[in-house]
Amino acid sequence: MQIPSNGIHLEVEDHGSASGEPLLLIMGLGMQLVAWHEDFVQSLVARGFRVIRFDNRDIGLSKNFDDLGVPSLGWNSLKYMMRMKVDSGYTLADMANDAAGVLDALGIQSAHICGASMGGMIAQQMAVRHPTRVKSLTLMMTTSGARSLPGPTMKARAALMSRPAKSSDIDAVVAHYVGLYNAIGSPAYPPGNEWLTKRLNMSVRRSHRPQGTARQMMAIAADGDRSALLSRIKVPTHVLHGAADPLVPVQAGHDLARKITGAEIDVIPGMGHDLPMALWPRFVAGISTAASRA
Repeated sequence: MQIPSNGIHLEVEDHGSASGEPLLLIMGLGMQLVAWHEDFVQSLVARGFRVIRFDNRDIGLSKNFDDLGVPSLGWNSLKYMMRMKVDSGYTLADMANDAAGVLDALGIQSAHICGASMGGMIAQQMAVRHPTRVKSLTLMMTTSGARSLPGPTMKARAALMSRPAKSSDIDAVVAHYVGLYNAIGSPAYPPGNEWLTKRLNMSVRRSHRPQGTARQMMAIAADGDRSALLSRIKVPTHVLHGAADPLVPVQAGHDLARKITGAEIDVIPGMGHDLPMALWPRFVAGISTAASRA
């Protein structure tokens, strides 16, 4: 369903009983709400949560910002490395305000928040900017943005910056994303190309907005280092991170756990930068643990 939020419209799905504990799931860079698998969502509903998932701005079926144009990734990457201001049409703070607006539209005063990758960055901003709206935080495979942290491996960086051989061909686009997920995914929990292709085909046919992904990438770069903000987060926080993450190395998870008061961390051997089905029970347990501490 389309709902108004922060002056725009977002695509939102609401699962479970209205009397359940509200849990807002925030997905990562370029990823749609369907990246939170339906069975994963239902496993959270079975634990008593009212689960809300949504398409971030500029992705999926939510408001696009094509009027902002396509950012120059090369030029802005150079500016980021030189510690110059990165041009972004909107910010992660705007996206955190979007997330708070989802709660407003659904009449929810406060919720448990779970964010993956960029979604975890948005969750950090939400906890700082809207502290009364956040009951607990689960931060999955994400980072404070501190410049001292190691960056992606060369293979992961190359995969992230690569493009499909033919952007107008759905099969070529899906094949591109299969390659990307294999490059950054969990070495101990490979999903298999058949399953991955099926999921990504469904996602691409639902929506494919690479320009939105580029604009979100600029929002991440412009947000920079959130370390100075993290001491303001006072809610129970659970950090989940893969020991084998090639895109956001595990040091980022330890860094978050040190900088957020009282945070707990679960480092998972063999997990990369994805959400393997075999680990869903562990993710659900982590989210539930954070919620139980609220």
